[in-house]
Amino acid sequence: MIQGYNGTVFAYGQTGTGKTHTMEGLWDPPDLRGIIPRSFCHVFEQIDATKDQNFLVRASFLEIYNEEVRDLLSKDPKNRLELKESVESGVYVKDLTSYVVKGVSEMENVLLAGKKNRSVGATLMNQDSSRSHSIFSIIIESSTEDKDGNKHIKAGKLNLVDLAGSERQSKTGATGDRLKEATKINLSLSALGNVISALVDGKSQHIPYRDSKLTRLLQDSLGGNTKTVMVANMGPADWNFDETMSTLRYANRAKNIKNKP
Repeated sequence: MIQGYNGTVFAYGQTGTGKTHTMEGLWDPPDLRGIIPRSFCHVFEQIDATKDQNFLVRASFLEIYNEEVRDLLSKDPKNRLELKESVESGVYVKDLTSYVVKGVSEMENVLLAGKKNRSVGATLMNQDSSRSHSIFSIIIESSTEDKDGNKHIKAGKLNLVDLAGSERQSKTGATGDRLKEATKINLSLSALGNVISALVDGKSQHIPYRDSKLTRLLQDSLGGNTKTVMVANMGPADWNFDETMSTLRYANRAKNIKNKP
């Protein structure tokens, strides 16, 4: 990332298999930290160890809830934001808040501020189930000077994604708002599956990125110029056999995608 590559890590699986724990974990003790806080530490360790470069680090945090993009760092996080596309930066979120951060503790404060605004709700499968997909993004820009005094700027972006649960609606006991949420979650996860299938197929002329907000935002992470890691979370209970098999099939397809970072 500091070399200017883009990266994505996303956790996929049914509710209650530890996706949020994998991505966030606990801040203390340090060995229980998840991927997001470990990334914070890693980024600033790398920056401290790199001489002759100036760095600018920014962080943003959004969720996709009921197919609406929300800025978790906004004063009014319920405002819907629009997705735009540009030649230089690809798909981006218009008016998304991003904070310049100078260290691990500042980055942690950004994460905690956003988490307070995240949409969670109880289902039969998990008391604090994430009812939205969340994407925490770290953007690093670095500038170096060559011998002639010319500045060269590199930019890299890391997306840390916690997807909502992938289980069937009947298992969550969802009714009313919860059912509406589940329907939208399933829509975006099936769109993600369709994109993965089309990318792996190789024959598909059309990759259906536009079928959901999630796949549009992850367009570059899937089949683009991004190094991407998918974490497949599974539960050990035999009651969840179907979901476990589904997650394994999903991961098996996803690992056949060839990106070109």
